[in-house]
Amino acid sequence: MHSAPAAAAPRPTAAPATRPVALWLFLCAAMVFAAAVIGAITRLTESGLSIVEWAPITGTLPPLSDQAWADAFAAYKATPQYRYMNAGMSLEAFQSIYFWEWLHRFWDRLTGLVFAAGLVWFALRREVDWTLGSRLFGLLVLGGAQGVLGWMMVASGLNERPSVSHYLLAAHLGLAVLLYALILWAAYGLTLRRLGDFARAPSLRRHASIAIGCVAVTMCWGAFVAGLDAGQVYNTFPLMDGRLLPPPESFSIVPAWLNWFDNTALVQFTHRWLAIGTSLVVLALAVRCSRTPVVGWGHLVGLMVVVQVGLGISTLLTQVPVGLGAMHQAGALLLLALLLALRFVTRPVSESRLR
Repeated sequence: MHSAPAAAAPRPTAAPATRPVALWLFLCAAMVFAAAVIGAITRLTESGLSIVEWAPITGTLPPLSDQAWADAFAAYKATPQYRYMNAGMSLEAFQSIYFWEWLHRFWDRLTGLVFAAGLVWFALRREVDWTLGSRLFGLLVLGGAQGVLGWMMVASGLNERPSVSHYLLAAHLGLAVLLYALILWAAYGLTLRRLGDFARAPSLRRHASIAIGCVAVTMCWGAFVAGLDAGQVYNTFPLMDGRLLPPPESFSIVPAWLNWFDNTALVQFTHRWLAIGTSLVVLALAVRCSRTPVVGWGHLVGLMVVVQVGLGISTLLTQVPVGLGAMHQAGALLLLALLLALRFVTRPVSESRLR
């Protein structure tokens, strides 16, 4: 007599107590995502130097009277950016760029408040254990450091130069991306079901890690491109105004290695080919996932990298309009989120969860 087949094991889901924590973490990650996109718009509209002081508390509200607007405008007129780039700007034009910088700072403050309040709330309710709680507290400290770094970036453009340091811009974006990734990883630890045991295929996990690293490096050079306005030149693809390589003057800075970071043409060249190389790495990963239990994640990262390359080329060919530039930033963050999810679900059984 045949025994009845065993009932299929239920698919593991997040415990009820963890669902609110996971939702809060995803909300915080989404807010960091929005902050990075708003930051991109702030840079693309050259609004970042419109507020010349760092007032974490009193700066929460924008000017609310004609005199307050006049004072803010007078402070901006003393900056190098106004003197060299925007002399004669009207008050209405100033209010437009002020809005983006104010919104960027306000959203960052709100994101920090939501994260801090949620951490305190769930800690008091004992819905996060000590390990996860201590790691999240570390992220809160990093968030505070991000605010300080943002002001250092703005201050770099308030002295002799009319724009912010592209190195500090890259550091500011890099820290935001790190916070975004770590918050997402914690949220994935509470929600994502392991879709397969890849303990016998460590090369797939390494491939996913390499892809994540490639995206991070490409985003860093994208920040250099933004900081140097390098997207405004050589607006052809795949050649650079008929050349495969930048012109000889692209190597004019001494020492020569600085050209990769400071020369407009070479920085753009590096970013465009880093992006192509990264796309090939990600597409190869997607193909390798096609015969595994994570084929769905592979399809998603493959599709997203194609969309992102299309956005990047379109942004370059059209001389970086604000809308496309912001979408290109958003695309990079979405691609990173998908790659992190893929890396998470291919962990071996022996790899402990981040909680």
